[in-house]
Amino acid sequence: MKRVVITVKYNAISYLICEGFRNVLKNKKSTLSCLGIMCATMIIFGIFFAISQNINHIMDTVEDAQGMQVFLTKEATEEQINAAKEQISNVKVNGEYAIATITQVSKQEALDQMKKRINRPELMDAMEVDRFSVSFVITLQDLGDSQNVQDQISKMDNVRKITSSDKTINALLSIGNGITIFTLVILVVLVVISLFIISNTIKLTVHARRKEISIMKYVGATNNFIRAPFIVEGIIIGLIAGILSTLVVCIGYNVFASNFLQSSVVQNISNLTLLGFGDMVDLIIIVYVVLGVGIGIIGSTISMRKYLDV
Repeated sequence: MKRVVITVKYNAISYLICEGFRNVLKNKKSTLSCLGIMCATMIIFGIFFAISQNINHIMDTVEDAQGMQVFLTKEATEEQINAAKEQISNVKVNGEYAIATITQVSKQEALDQMKKRINRPELMDAMEVDRFSVSFVITLQDLGDSQNVQDQISKMDNVRKITSSDKTINALLSIGNGITIFTLVILVVLVVISLFIISNTIKLTVHARRKEISIMKYVGATNNFIRAPFIVEGIIIGLIAGILSTLVVCIGYNVFASNFLQSSVVQNISNLTLLGFGDMVDLIIIVYVVLGVGIGIIGSTISMRKYLDV
């Protein structure tokens, strides 16, 4: 008895899967139409996703390299310098330490740096080292805490001046947040459009088989049994679209990245790099599988509703 039940279940599953593949191959026009829409959705999303990931990567790179410089008063003693360094190291924002690294720049190092910046360093030979002050170059755990950290440090004893690139930091944060939000909005819009077009495309297939569906209902087939082949069809189309989109985005991204990194502008900025496609591919595949299978299932379910309710 158990063998009969298992065999029946196996045959039913085999039938549903085979029907799904048969629908894909039989309805070539609707399949190609669905594939085109889903590929377009995934490729456009993939482009914005890659841009968003690289903006975040560049921001992380800048965050590691971008520092602010805290200048102490020229009269600060060694004890006061050490106390200031300790205070700066312990600056907190929302209960968390905000300083990633802190590097002390001595008066002599400040003089040497000034000589390197001037085309005629011999003019600096007469400059006395005591005219410079000790400073600290610090980097932050989070670029967004820049202003908060500056406000705290400026209130400390013996702090004369703070220099930073707040405009650059704020611009990067705004760009990164803007692109992330725009990517999510684009994804939602594209998914809605894809669902509408795909559900209507599958409706044509369902409409052509409406008599067959009616007969199956009359002989006692459940709604889930009737719906399953179309859902399998949607999943298959979604997975194929995901594979094709991954290949297109991979090839396009690698070509763009190689040309981008060879440009003269980028070569002048040694720290500016792009993520390799391999660094993003796992997440892209997961998103594509979820998108493909999800759109396929939802689109097929929507398109079948009319015929299963009658």
